[in-house]
Amino acid sequence: MYEREIETRSVEETKKYQYDQLKNMIQRIYDNVPFYRKKMDEHQITPDDLHSLEDIQKFPFTVKQDLRDNYPFDLLAVPMEEIVRIHASSGTTGKPTVVCYTQKDIDSWASMAARSLVCAGGSPEDVLQNAYGYGLFTGGLGIHNGAETLGTAVIPISGGNTNKQLMLMKDLQTSILTCTPSYALYLADAIQSREDLSLEDLNLKIGVFGGEPWTNEMRQEIENKLHIKAYDIYGLSEIYGPGVGIECECQEGLHIWEDHFIVEIVNPETLMPVPEGEEGELVITTFTKEGMPLLRYRTRDLTRIIPEKCSCGRTHKRIDRLKGRTDDMLIIRGVNVFPSQIESALLQIPEIACHYQIIVDRIRNLDTIEIKVELDSHLEIDDLDDLKIIEKKTDTIVHSVTGIHAKITLVEPHSLERTSGKSKRVLDLR
Repeated sequence: MYEREIETRSVEETKKYQYDQLKNMIQRIYDNVPFYRKKMDEHQITPDDLHSLEDIQKFPFTVKQDLRDNYPFDLLAVPMEEIVRIHASSGTTGKPTVVCYTQKDIDSWASMAARSLVCAGGSPEDVLQNAYGYGLFTGGLGIHNGAETLGTAVIPISGGNTNKQLMLMKDLQTSILTCTPSYALYLADAIQSREDLSLEDLNLKIGVFGGEPWTNEMRQEIENKLHIKAYDIYGLSEIYGPGVGIECECQEGLHIWEDHFIVEIVNPETLMPVPEGEEGELVITTFTKEGMPLLRYRTRDLTRIIPEKCSCGRTHKRIDRLKGRTDDMLIIRGVNVFPSQIESALLQIPEIACHYQIIVDRIRNLDTIEIKVELDSHLEIDDLDDLKIIEKKTDTIVHSVTGIHAKITLVEPHSLERTSGKSKRVLDLR
């Protein structure tokens, strides 16, 4: 689904289109979303103050806390009866961040995801094995809809179940693998450990990986181990999901689809725009989204806009691969987790104390998370079975809040290090 007319549009045409769409979008949210009307009124600005694309800098930012504060539907710009799908990601209190889509939003997202797959070399002749998680998170369904829009056969296997992954990869002759990069490496190692399976038995050609940070060194290792070309895809649930941007065959930055988004880079401390090519925080405006459009959304992702033209011929802006985040969010196997989420879960369990440490590591190319937590000093333990019950209970509650399972290690009271200042709650060994 190579949309040449859109993907190679001149910069001037793109800017004019963006301005027209942006003006319409700002008027819509001012008229239909009380949160935005109040925020603009507080900044003494109205939709009539937008006279050029650069004037977007006059308008207020949106942050993730705004989505939490307006949970679940207060940011809707359309009546609820026009919403056809709801996705969500976890919030720091256990409440999810809800994102709503109209049918037009779903169609636009599928089109962007399909375009992204073509950008990575996909076609209707391919068989795509989708090992992103299906459910409230956007990864699985986002890629799935894009592949079906492209006409590519989809194996909706989701994550895990490695033996079945490999069986289907061989028997169905999968040519495109989509998953987190760490799981791709895990699959590669699993293939190498099998005596009854080799790369020669497979038809893998392309990998489209995202959902967690990964380096060029990891890309090279994946490509070497799986004999594929690995592409970085970008997306976040607040915006749409996977398919907001992707690398082309040149693999020199990710094209952001500017017929749906305006991207800015700002200094995360001053919030002022930085010169083109300089690193800062990525800010995205979703000017075509109907259900829950976002104005100047601070993604917390650190990157830069690449000013040079891409030799692939596409004219949509490129961002560099993400350098990290401006906040303390952990990404574990493609799932966003905040330490405060874990703390809120632990505080629900009377048998344990509030002293804990989170240890994140990468073992056999998969993210792992261990939570060391002290037992309550007044608790009397009769046998090991009691400890196992508490561990199981703790894991269940942590999973209900964060969406991930962790290794729970119960330790003696007062055994974790204390400091007079800030406690080092998180130890990231990756």
